[in-house]
Amino acid sequence: MPTLAKAYVASSPTSNLEPGTVERRDPGDFDVLIAIRYTGICHSDIHAARGEWAGVKYPLVVGHEIAGVVISVGRKVTRHSVGDRVGVGCFVDSCRECVNCREGEQQYCLQGATSTYNSFGRDGLPTAGGYSTSIVVDENYVLSIPDGISLESAAPLLCAGITMYSPLRHWRAGPRKRVAIIGMGGLGHLGVKIAVAMGAEVTVLSQSLKKQEDAFRIGAHHYYATSEPETFEYLKGQLDLIINTVSADIDVDGYLSLLALGGTMVLVGLPSKPLSQQAWSLIGMRRNLTGSKMGGIRQTQEMLEFCAANGLGAEVEVIEADQINQALHRVMASDVRYRFVIDAATF
Repeated sequence: MPTLAKAYVASSPTSNLEPGTVERRDPGDFDVLIAIRYTGICHSDIHAARGEWAGVKYPLVVGHEIAGVVISVGRKVTRHSVGDRVGVGCFVDSCRECVNCREGEQQYCLQGATSTYNSFGRDGLPTAGGYSTSIVVDENYVLSIPDGISLESAAPLLCAGITMYSPLRHWRAGPRKRVAIIGMGGLGHLGVKIAVAMGAEVTVLSQSLKKQEDAFRIGAHHYYATSEPETFEYLKGQLDLIINTVSADIDVDGYLSLLALGGTMVLVGLPSKPLSQQAWSLIGMRRNLTGSKMGGIRQTQEMLEFCAANGLGAEVEVIEADQINQALHRVMASDVRYRFVIDAATF
């Protein structure tokens, strides 16, 4: 029979998140029951809770940066054991049969991956996320968290970390690659750390200089304020790869001008309005404008091992459950360095 877990619940687009419960199924043969220890707060959680994306169903429990410990497993589970440190990211299932799933790119499932919240699982129940005390997930969609990363620092890696790692790996960030990260927030600061660990020459492009000291502390080689017009003139044609993490409207043509011949700009942020750019910004220097989601299960596990091997984790501010609504407002005001993480024991 399903069980109830404590949670923080959005009952409407205009309501605060409030204490409540969420129904969790009993673990099936291939399921893992996880006691959640920490959950990161992602911008996506706010967009969903506020009904800013289509198809949001209430009541809603958000959260897809989940780190915890296995407390029970189904009788046919082989990948995880009771006591293991594990994580859950942005999706908890997929069709498993399409070409993308077979290639380990479940995030691009042709049938649509089952999101950690605001979807429906194979059991017919609505999925509910990590702002709760427990979650049940099929073993194939549960990640192992290496001992070298604390659970609170690991939680944001399950969305923010892999969202940056995936394009950096795909477009081969490494030695002699000049990489720029637009935005020094929850995603951006992890992008800087990962790109530096990959051996790239890393530039931060931020609206102001207020985070410059932090950027250099975590390894960035250069830092420029995009509010200064001379930045775009100075960096023109100097970069190989740009990853845009911000959701605000940006001057796409201006950033494309910073790319060298054949350079690529990758969008991982989700602006609320359609972007536009001049064709010549691409044609003139054979530049590329593209996008990227989070990684698949195999690549996410690879990312966690990479971060552990290089001593990387998110810079976090741990909060208690009764601080969630205040934290959501602070996220929207960019008043966090660099990721809020909820202590699930306080639910």
